[in-house]
Amino acid sequence: MNCSIISVGTEILFGQIINTNTVYLSQELNQLGMNVYHHFTVGDNKDRLKETLDYALSKSDLIITTGGLGPTQDDLTKETIAQVAGKKLEMHESSYEKIYTYFKKLNRKMNENNIKQAYLPTDSIVLENRCGTAPGFIIEFDEKIVISLPGPPKEMKSMFEFAKDYLKAKSKCTIYSKVLRFFGIGESSLETAIIDLINHQTNPTLATYAKIGEVSLRITAKAENEQKANQMISPVIKEIKNRLEEYIYSYEDEELVQVVAKKLLEKKISVSFAESCTGGLIAAKLTDISGISESLDRSIVTYSNQAKIEELGVNPETLKKYGAVSEETAREMALGLKRVTGSEVCLSVTGIAGPGGGTEEKPVGLVYIGLAYGENIVCNKYNIFGDRNRIRNYTSMLALNMIRKVLEK
Repeated sequence: MNCSIISVGTEILFGQIINTNTVYLSQELNQLGMNVYHHFTVGDNKDRLKETLDYALSKSDLIITTGGLGPTQDDLTKETIAQVAGKKLEMHESSYEKIYTYFKKLNRKMNENNIKQAYLPTDSIVLENRCGTAPGFIIEFDEKIVISLPGPPKEMKSMFEFAKDYLKAKSKCTIYSKVLRFFGIGESSLETAIIDLINHQTNPTLATYAKIGEVSLRITAKAENEQKANQMISPVIKEIKNRLEEYIYSYEDEELVQVVAKKLLEKKISVSFAESCTGGLIAAKLTDISGISESLDRSIVTYSNQAKIEELGVNPETLKKYGAVSEETAREMALGLKRVTGSEVCLSVTGIAGPGGGTEEKPVGLVYIGLAYGENIVCNKYNIFGDRNRIRNYTSMLALNMIRKVLEK
């Protein structure tokens, strides 16, 4: 079944709210084995909404709308759907009773425009709203299906659970995906390495997605059920692993920080940071993970040279001779952190995030990351392009990836 999603609301077009409904519905429909072909966003205008509905119905078997079911004059979704379907609106008594009871409990008067919400297209399947007042509905006509849901995400998600059982009966297959996450390889290089698999796979299919510093690979199969789809995907993953295992950090669509945190906690390894140009960003990412206090000891932001000397014992002569942004300083920072904390893994970062402060010898984006673990210490040099925000964020990912590789060993 081919689907389109129509989001109704001028506030979405104006960028006043973020449209999370479309993301949620696309994911849910995908899991039901349905093809999402189009996303539309239209303002609170009856003519434009009708035009969008007519077009979507010409391209899709299933239309899901969100928004425009409220009590005000600009809430026109169900009226427009009824017009397109050739249906009248009629009072739905149980919906009226629910709305009436809702206002009575609040000791508030129910206005005429609230009663409007209880009018629904004839012959429709009514979807109860457990989180608000506006009911939704499912309507079938001309071998098409339209499901109308409220706009507020909490109400929409709750109501979609009712619609899901209806849709499951309509779906004859499951679409199942596995997402692999890569770090240290660009999207074009990744695609080149598996281009034969991409070109020759029709089911399952492969698609790459690039983000800052990493690439995701989605492998999607269509089958009778999830188990059979997984059996189709497994040999593809095995082949990709044979070619690119050194770059794969997750087979379960996890963020890099989640993978690192999980390994730290599983191995019961303590970690500390001495951050200069990242200013505590690495530790901040880790502290987003619940329970990380079992492993994370501290992060010391040693931004100035004096802080590096006082907090970590960096030799003033090292700073004078090599500078704060140097391999020598990064090494002394990591070793000093280990002396201070006793943590099993100690990582230091020093660099030039810009936009100023760079020279020809040491340009903006030059970063050194030191890592002391056990009796070992390594220091990597990076030249990162981009603005200050990108340099700091990518540095934090490079640091986390260094820790991941050490933990995997």
